[in-house]
Amino acid sequence: MPAQELLTGELELTGRITTASNATFLGAIGKVPVVYKPIKGEKPLWDFPHGTLAHREVAAYRVSEVLGWNLVPTSWLRAGPFGEGMVQLWQEPDPAQRPVDLLPSDQLPQTGYKTVLDGEDGNGQAVSLIHEDTTQLRKMAVFDVLINNADRKGDHILAMPDGHRFGVDHGISFHQEHKLRTVLWGWIGQALNDEERAGIDRLQQALDTELGQQLAELLTTAECAAFVQRCTRLSQEQIFPAPAGLTPAVPWPLF
Repeated sequence: MPAQELLTGELELTGRITTASNATFLGAIGKVPVVYKPIKGEKPLWDFPHGTLAHREVAAYRVSEVLGWNLVPTSWLRAGPFGEGMVQLWQEPDPAQRPVDLLPSDQLPQTGYKTVLDGEDGNGQAVSLIHEDTTQLRKMAVFDVLINNADRKGDHILAMPDGHRFGVDHGISFHQEHKLRTVLWGWIGQALNDEERAGIDRLQQALDTELGQQLAELLTTAECAAFVQRCTRLSQEQIFPAPAGLTPAVPWPLF
């Protein structure tokens, strides 16, 4: 479908995702399935300005596009049945794949995964939070550092049937203060690779042109400045950071 039709074609609602924290609807524009999150359906948060989550989701998509890593499904702002909101192309994940998992600590896979933390379940059994050790999730971890993602839950990573991974639900990102909460801590202290550094370089260059203008329309001046600082810091340090500050390192719930 042409991009203009996605912007102006009739958005018909087909259902609602009742487990979402904010009003989230399934819909279609013609035959194209989408997710629609109206700004009017956003619940107030104590630490984020009200009515800005849709803009942050679109900002995350813009950053993903410049990085060139296809981490976020196509997302945009447009009018809908409940007013302006974020619309995103629907992605149908494979429920049999688990990029992030919580398993008994004595049943962890020997290879292909990173352990994030160990703990106990409600029955006192030792359990471990793990995630895939893959190129795509490394890039998503870098992306989360850059956008200051405060809510990278396990279920916010969509495992596509072809092996691709998408990240969704970026409404509480881009805060000017440190808010990073993620389940993707498996590479702490490791050096960024050439592809990851090149993505950050592309991002920094684009901030002086179209991307900088786009983010200025979606975020506050202070948030844009903080984003530039995070890009600069990660470009200079070139390693995956460790948790910092008083902010919890992982979201709750984890999934």
